[in-house]
Amino acid sequence: MSEMAGKLFSWLNNRLPIVNTFERHLSKHPVPSKVNFWYLFGALAAVTLIIQIVTGIWLIMPYSNTEEQAFSSIEYIMRDVDYGWVIRYMHTTGASLFFAVVYLHMFRGLLYGSYQKPKELVWIFGCTIYLAMMAEGFLGYVLPYGQMSYWGAQVIISLFGAIPYVGESLELWVRGDYYISGITVSRFFALHVVALPLILIALVFLHLVALHEVGAGNPEGVDIEAHLDEDGVPLDSVPFFPYKVLNGLVAIGVFMTVFAIIMFFFPEGGGYFIEMANFQEANPLVTPDHIAPVWYYAPFYTMLRAIPDPLGGLIVMAAAVAIFFIVPWLDRSKVASIRYKGIYSKIAITLFGVSFLTLGYLGTVGVTEIRKIMSIICTIIYFAYFLLMPIYTKYEKTKEVPTRL
Repeated sequence: MSEMAGKLFSWLNNRLPIVNTFERHLSKHPVPSKVNFWYLFGALAAVTLIIQIVTGIWLIMPYSNTEEQAFSSIEYIMRDVDYGWVIRYMHTTGASLFFAVVYLHMFRGLLYGSYQKPKELVWIFGCTIYLAMMAEGFLGYVLPYGQMSYWGAQVIISLFGAIPYVGESLELWVRGDYYISGITVSRFFALHVVALPLILIALVFLHLVALHEVGAGNPEGVDIEAHLDEDGVPLDSVPFFPYKVLNGLVAIGVFMTVFAIIMFFFPEGGGYFIEMANFQEANPLVTPDHIAPVWYYAPFYTMLRAIPDPLGGLIVMAAAVAIFFIVPWLDRSKVASIRYKGIYSKIAITLFGVSFLTLGYLGTVGVTEIRKIMSIICTIIYFAYFLLMPIYTKYEKTKEVPTRL
């Protein structure tokens, strides 16, 4: 039997390069020998994506994508389906933690210059993944058809109406009706479970292929490809398996422990993961006292509210995401890592992080005069980090980068 299995595998491998692909991209793929915990969030994002896909497949089986039954089918999943509450809370917890690890993954990219030449495409694919995630999260947020799902969708979809000339037609096209109805739920369901997951998987594949082509980064910003042994393997690298796999398994174990604690004991996340208003069925005649998005959209929602003009708010909110795509051409520094950049870069990224967190908080609370002023100030700081980057990265004094890890 073992001989037959060997011959079958050999026949298959000669026609489909299984071994070569596995060795090139997994087992023997060289990765930097010295990295820190910031480099674990990419692996955690992949784990969370798998959780979302698997739990999503199980959730679509008892879910009904109609206006009349969408909310009641969620109640049915929670109350009557065997372990349905576990699957649903795993999916909602996974959504929040997916964005959390991706935000940390992107911040690591800003810290260590993971967008600099020749990693521009890796960064662009990553930003496109984030954009697809935002769309996927919004579509899924509408499907429970609770109060916050309905009114949150009402606010976001109405933004399209602010676009000159084509706004009203575009708003009607996105909604599929003159008001949010079963048609809206049905088309959002199709996009959420079919179209965008396929796009996400394709983008993740391209992201990884581009990364393996140019090589992974490291906290020092050292090009490990500059020093190779006689076999062409970087001297400052180790094989992905078993060294990085074992480190990753420890991180995944810790992450899954945190995941389980949240899922079983704090699934609503204090109203940040699932708003309390979303436990009530959508009612077009009753508006919630305070309409707020889930926490991972809150910074951009704050920017939207900070601008009085609807079109201006839409432009600022869209620009806040789009500006990430041009970061590789804004950074003029000769070094990649924040460890060797000057004081201006360190101050700038600190202010950027504080402003982003503040915008996130302000997006989850009601509007007051002082909060509105804070929103404007933090929005200015957010954009200043990017728009002033060509200046402070070009003229600041940097430290000398070591040649080896």
